[in-house]
Amino acid sequence: MNSLFLFVFTIVVIQRLVELVVAKRNEIWIRSEGAVEIGASHYKWMVLMHTAFFVSLLIEVLAFNRPLPVLWGPLLAVFLLMQILRIWCLSSLGKFWNTKILILPGADVQKKGPYKWLRHPNYVIVTTELLVLPLMFSAYFTATLFFILNIWMLSVRIPAEERALRELTNYNEVF
Repeated sequence: MNSLFLFVFTIVVIQRLVELVVAKRNEIWIRSEGAVEIGASHYKWMVLMHTAFFVSLLIEVLAFNRPLPVLWGPLLAVFLLMQILRIWCLSSLGKFWNTKILILPGADVQKKGPYKWLRHPNYVIVTTELLVLPLMFSAYFTATLFFILNIWMLSVRIPAEERALRELTNYNEVF
């Protein structure tokens, strides 16, 4: 099981690192267009939380070496679906996608792809991943702790993002 876990873990970490490179590239562009950052004070805590998630997951899986759960196949299917939806979110927002809340004053809100139906589909995906990935490898402590921490983080982040979008863009007209 450890080799399967390490394979999946490595792929997900590489994926996240690539996303950070894309986010940095997008950040440079949007800042050059006059974007303002909202929620910078909580961003460092969000980064810490996500980093701690991967550390916790790695330690719990390797330390306890529990067998794969009976529902491993369906959990993997959900996780893979989340990866497809994640790519859809990122590609729908294009240069506007970022891990930070960067708002371009006066910009038109993007309402395409999954954003036609949900205001924050990427947060739904991340929340699902924070549950499903640890559950795939019987890391119950990590799944529980980081689900709770993520809900707390989103209770700060989403209102800050919503407020900024309402004040600085056409968000009220679109939603």
